[in-house]
Amino acid sequence: MEVMKLTASLPQPVYSANQVLSNEAAAADAKGIPLFELMKSAGRAAFELLSQQAEQASSVLIVAGKGNNGGDGYVLARHCAAAGFMVSLLVLADEEKITGDAAKALAMLDQDSVNLRFEPDLAKANKMIAAFEGDWLVDAIFGIGLKGKLTRAWQQLLTTINEHYSQIISLDIPSGLCATTGHVENVAVAADFTVTFIVLKQGLLTGKAANYIGDLWLATLDVQTEFVQTIPAQAFAQGTSGLPAITPRRPTIHKGSIGLVLAMGGNLGMPGAIRMAAESSLRTGASLVAVACHQENQAIVVQGRPELMLAPSEPERLISSSFVEKAKVILIGPGLGRDAWANQLMQAALKADKPMVVDADALFAMKSLRAFSNNWVLTPHPGEAAFLLDCDIATIEADRFGAVTAIAQKYGGICVLKGAGSLIGDGQKVIVNTTGNAGMASGGMGDVLSGIIAALILQTGSMMDATRLAVSIHGQAAELVTQNIGMRGLLASDLFEPIRQLVNQY
Repeated sequence: MEVMKLTASLPQPVYSANQVLSNEAAAADAKGIPLFELMKSAGRAAFELLSQQAEQASSVLIVAGKGNNGGDGYVLARHCAAAGFMVSLLVLADEEKITGDAAKALAMLDQDSVNLRFEPDLAKANKMIAAFEGDWLVDAIFGIGLKGKLTRAWQQLLTTINEHYSQIISLDIPSGLCATTGHVENVAVAADFTVTFIVLKQGLLTGKAANYIGDLWLATLDVQTEFVQTIPAQAFAQGTSGLPAITPRRPTIHKGSIGLVLAMGGNLGMPGAIRMAAESSLRTGASLVAVACHQENQAIVVQGRPELMLAPSEPERLISSSFVEKAKVILIGPGLGRDAWANQLMQAALKADKPMVVDADALFAMKSLRAFSNNWVLTPHPGEAAFLLDCDIATIEADRFGAVTAIAQKYGGICVLKGAGSLIGDGQKVIVNTTGNAGMASGGMGDVLSGIIAALILQTGSMMDATRLAVSIHGQAAELVTQNIGMRGLLASDLFEPIRQLVNQY
């Protein structure tokens, strides 16, 4: 049975908790596998991961619930004991509460080889976890069926697990994390490794999940194919392979056939954002880039980058200029501001009726103008998304999949909801990006992304393909820069050279 690291498994369809809970039995039945055999396979897969990471003589504490996730833990305990691990199994329930397949798994244990304890009193269980002096702690408590808020006793127990010095493995999903949204209400297990079963759950891949999943592994239990055939996915996870291709450059290609990106923004005192967006477009392969910025910023924007052109600053002159006529894509928003000039520039961009990338302050102008288009890409961070949907940031982060879909449906086109596990949605389908790292939490990263998207729209002929590829390349570039020198101090402009390298690989 193969247990794959997330990066090796991509691209993959991803599913909500309800989709998995409602359909795993049918998928197993289609394969001719009883559900109890599926539980045994899950426990075996968890053992394979643990045995890869641990010393054979390690001591292991498995903290298990009474349901099927606990059953996976019981199977794991049996395999660990047979392999010579020193195994303690703490079941957070009375023995008579264990029923169904979980009871079958419990009955298979050789209790002479496992230190087994049933403890429904969470305060006592908490003390036992804190007193454990072993190497590995396994979270087999809730699984993907968790609903509602955790009581204080449960919160304290999960906190004690997190404060323990041992390595932590979570089975299927870290307990306390929502498998559908990635939301954590109070506390969740912060695992070093998570092994999820059958298919990827979408909540593992975005939002707060990054703080809890550790290294993510997938064990398909030999029924993924049947599951995917039974349940069409509406969400997909992408990595670095299986991405859209850029149209190859023929020997006779010229700059006019590739096209011009017109970048609008850079209000008074804010020249840097539009400069970074424009330069990233150049580095991504746009053959021509013109910048319409505040007149006092023009010299700063082109300084050191003479390849950039300057378009008129006044919206009236700009709309009738050759730059608008020749532009194949308009990028608007970086450093745009929110004054009358900014609104006039947004109106000019809308009047031009070209494919657009709408970022930063342009999102505010777009909403105030009640604009709608199926020919643009919107790139909000969670704060901007909250403004677009008239809610708060906590609401956005509690259901990022719902938010990205709602924005695309309300305003049209494609939406990129930025953040850990950026989401790309067209109102129906959602793509989860898995590249990038925490070093990208610095000013200007979004400006660079908007420039990449604009340049790739020129070169792919598809808004969705361009956006998917852009978000992946953006994250990959950060990974390349930080892999040898670390994440702290990463600048948005550090990405320019690796962007150039990466864009030539697709």
